[in-house]
Amino acid sequence: MSRYLHALSARDSHILTLRGIIAVLLLLCAGLWWGWKSAPEDLTIHNPPDLRSGSTRAWWEIDPSSVYAFSLYVWQQINRWPSNGENDYRRNLYAYQHFLTPACQIELNREYEQRRNSNELNNRVRGIYEIPGRGYRPKSGESPGSVEILSRDAWVTTLDMAIDEQYRGTPIRDLYIRYPMRVVRADVDPQNNPWGLQLDCFARPPQRLQMPNAGGDS
Repeated sequence: MSRYLHALSARDSHILTLRGIIAVLLLLCAGLWWGWKSAPEDLTIHNPPDLRSGSTRAWWEIDPSSVYAFSLYVWQQINRWPSNGENDYRRNLYAYQHFLTPACQIELNREYEQRRNSNELNNRVRGIYEIPGRGYRPKSGESPGSVEILSRDAWVTTLDMAIDEQYRGTPIRDLYIRYPMRVVRADVDPQNNPWGLQLDCFARPPQRLQMPNAGGDS
C-alpha cells in the first residue's frame, strides 16, 4: 500500500514541478513579447561616407560628415529663391520648419519680415552653393575641420558659401560668406525629420570672405 502512496506522491510532485516550469516559461514569453512590442520600428544609422576601411560605432553616434551634410542641405534649400524671394523665402521657411529649432524659426521669420519691409526680397532671385574646394574637411592636427563637436548632441558646422543674387535678370550681389551654423540633435519627429537633427541658426555672426583663389584660400 505504501508503494502506491509513494507513487502518487511522486506523480503529484512531478506535476507541480511541470506547472512551475510552465509558469516560468509564460513569464519569459511575456517579457520577450513586451520587449519586442516596445522596440522602435525604425532606427536611423549615420555612416561615414567612406566605408572602404570599415566603420564601428554606436547606433546613436552621428558622424560629423552627416552633421555637415545636413546643415549644408537645409541652409542651401532655405536660401534658394528660384523666382521671387518674397514668395520663395517664405515658402522655404514653412517647408523646412521641421529642420529648424523653434528659436531659429523665430529668428529667420523676423529676418524675413525685416527684409520684406525693406523691399530686399521682391523679384529677387538667389542661388547659393558651396564654394568649390571648401567642402567637408575632417579635423586634422591643428586644423579644426568643418565640424566642431560641442557635445554628443550639439555641433557647429562651418559652411563656406557663394551667393549670387539677381533683380529682374540683373546681377546685384555676388558674395562669399562663411556661415557658422549650430546643429543640435532632435529625435522628436522622425516622420517629418528623418535626420534627427535641427539647425539652431548661427553659432557666431557670419563672416564675409574674399574671392577665393585657385588654391581655395580666402
